[in-house]
Amino acid sequence: MSKIKVKQEKSAIKRPENQKRTLEALGLRKIGQVVEHDATPSILGMISKVKHLVSTEEA
Repeated sequence: MSKIKVKQEKSAIKRPENQKRTLEALGLRKIGQVVEHDATPSILGMISKVKHLVSTEEA
């Protein structure tokens, strides 16, 4: 399975609760933090829900 790096670019302040929980589930807590995940359908779906708050790149 390929890997994907996810970096939080924008704040979760004043965002809906489901988007805050999605960022937390991805392991993101601070702006600028980078986490690496397997590119599974569930992870890609979570990223698509918060794509306006994060940036991604292949690892």
